[in-house]
Amino acid sequence: MMTTSILRLVLGISLAGIPAAAQPQGQVAARPKLYNTVIQKLREGKQVFSFTQSTFDIAGYCEAARHFDYAWFEMQHSTLEFKDVEAMIAACPHAGAIPMIRLPDAQEFHIQHATDLGALGVIIPTVDDVERAREAVKWARYPPVARRSAGSGQAARIWGVNGINYRQTFNDNMLVVVMIETPTGVANAYDIAMVPGIDVVIIGNNDLSSFSGFPQDDDRYQMMVTKIHDDTLRAGKIFGQAAANYAKGHPLSKDAKFFQNGPSHDGWVAPAGRGGRGTNPNAAPEGEEGTGGRAGRAGRGGR
Repeated sequence: MMTTSILRLVLGISLAGIPAAAQPQGQVAARPKLYNTVIQKLREGKQVFSFTQSTFDIAGYCEAARHFDYAWFEMQHSTLEFKDVEAMIAACPHAGAIPMIRLPDAQEFHIQHATDLGALGVIIPTVDDVERAREAVKWARYPPVARRSAGSGQAARIWGVNGINYRQTFNDNMLVVVMIETPTGVANAYDIAMVPGIDVVIIGNNDLSSFSGFPQDDDRYQMMVTKIHDDTLRAGKIFGQAAANYAKGHPLSKDAKFFQNGPSHDGWVAPAGRGGRGTNPNAAPEGEEGTGGRAGRAGRGGR
């Protein structure tokens, strides 16, 4: 089976959609239709931020979706079910925020449900090794690069509009995001990031503090952050951190592009009490406010 990286190199296109090598005269690599606006923003070097949707609230979701780069549907630490997420996406499919789902694992069952209902990104937590990263990739895209099977969900009806062939364009509009949250994951960060089909590697800041036992203002914690950063960039992938407090004022902020929560793109602030964020756009969702002691240099927040 040809991997995503090899296939795109054969086509003369890098993972960022930039020509990987000069094309023979008269030949131009065709770019697929891009409707995942987060991918476009990442290609432009922009930081992207989400709101976290942890409850079934169609009106609240559709309002917030107008103001953020993407929606982080929380299915690892909430009681949301796939039918809830399906209904919210269906209610306002083109509101603005690109729908992504944090799943509890990298199983085929969960990833195919997520993609069939219209998600254009999956976020896989606690990735410690290459095997789990490969499982995430395996089910997230269609053949020939992966093994997502054809389903009858609403995804094609949402994204296959205005002449777009959803099946033929989906692979290039899908984001696979993995979270490194343990010292084992830190040790394996380069190998994880190198897995073909992994697009973004982010740090689960509070869980990394919890699993390591080091508060976030500890030099040993910051050494782990730096290693993940270095390994991710060396592998040619996008680096991010769950805690939006790391988006500014940290030595690695200039390279960090993908965050859970954070400021809206138009200054909108969620009503106090929604998702535990109140008027602080960088606050973590309720129940994830901080672990492992003082966060120090970058503040609390983000799991």
